[in-house]
Amino acid sequence: MAIGVFDGLHLGHQAVIDMLLRLDADRAKDVLSTIVTFDPHPAQVLAPERAPRLLGTLEQRLEGFEALGIEQVRVVTFDRHLASESASDFIARVLVGELHACEIVVGEDFRFGHDRAGDVALLSAQGQRFGFEVLEAPSFGEPRWSSSAAREALERGDVDAATATLGRPFVLRGRVEHGDARGGGLGFATANVATEPMQLVPLEGIYAGAARTLDRQWRPAAISIGTRPQFYENGPLLVEVHLPGYEADLYDASLDVAFLSRLRGEEVFSDVGALVAQIGRDVQQTVEIFKKFSTFTSALLE
Repeated sequence: MAIGVFDGLHLGHQAVIDMLLRLDADRAKDVLSTIVTFDPHPAQVLAPERAPRLLGTLEQRLEGFEALGIEQVRVVTFDRHLASESASDFIARVLVGELHACEIVVGEDFRFGHDRAGDVALLSAQGQRFGFEVLEAPSFGEPRWSSSAAREALERGDVDAATATLGRPFVLRGRVEHGDARGGGLGFATANVATEPMQLVPLEGIYAGAARTLDRQWRPAAISIGTRPQFYENGPLLVEVHLPGYEADLYDASLDVAFLSRLRGEEVFSDVGALVAQIGRDVQQTVEIFKKFSTFTSALLE
């Protein structure tokens, strides 16, 4: 098994999981490759004012584990009670008592248990007691691949850097809700994508991307993240997605939106006509960028 939050399932996480799967291949048939992960993120309970925005939903994380070949996932609910449990008790209760660990893969900076007192050394000592082996995964990537690096890249609008860390384009998942039809009135109907409170949304601006529609196909998508300053002085932050040539009803559907390239920042134009002309150019550029991904498949994103 491997243990961690695994937010974003970036290339470092993927390397750890690859180690796990190679161990599994060498073991007997009755051993399952297993992930132990936590929800909500521990920081949301221990230090909510400093908790990071999340790169993906729990649902996306579980789908990612499955796509990578993991056979079993134990989602541990992180709450105050769990936070007060000692590292040794967590090992005995969950890792040994519930899951019968035989080999555990963790990162070199792994910490767990009350006051983060548990580390690789303690885990190894308990392994001698309970009969499991601990393997320490090295740091991967230069600079090191991390969820923090991907978050920081997206927060400054650097889609390319985020993709380099994640190993695939960043995908925002949300539910399509009704808006004020402002985009439709301009000739560019949009799906308003509502996200969960702790989800990370990239820096405000206009992006070329792709959206996976109800038929499970990826299609070009022009993405606007912003407050629509052309029309509102202090509007709410919205994620609006225009799918050129796609007319099916997406209301209340869950939509995956991939960010391929940042086109520009949000702007105020001299008049609505100038805005519409720029949106037209954004959409055209989006389609061209999407076409460059001639090998673009769901496997790139999942």
